[in-house]
Amino acid sequence: MNDEQLLRFSRQIMLPQMDVAGQQNLMNSSVLIIGMGGLGCPASMYLAAAGIGHITLADDDVVEVTNLQRQIAHSHSALGQSKVKSAKSVLLGLNKDVEVTIVQERLRGVWEAAGRWRI
Repeated sequence: MNDEQLLRFSRQIMLPQMDVAGQQNLMNSSVLIIGMGGLGCPASMYLAAAGIGHITLADDDVVEVTNLQRQIAHSHSALGQSKVKSAKSVLLGLNKDVEVTIVQERLRGVWEAAGRWRI
């Protein structure tokens, strides 16, 4: 962990349940989020901001105006864009060190995903 990361995550590192080792565990962790809708958007943003090292986003949909009131990773400028591309841009804006993999397809099950991507 570099000095910038230590400063960035200092508030959560101060927690006795977290400490530096706990933050390093987060930075070495991977998460798969299926669906960049009303739950996937804020979950991905909080995970990226907390320092999760690798996030895979899976969704086959595009951003529509009806999504904007509840899917906070998307904006008016992203209308018509794939949801995973829109969200990836936001996550990298929150944490330049997070690695984001996008999957622009509908996943049929967790086991399918587990065998194909780093999660």
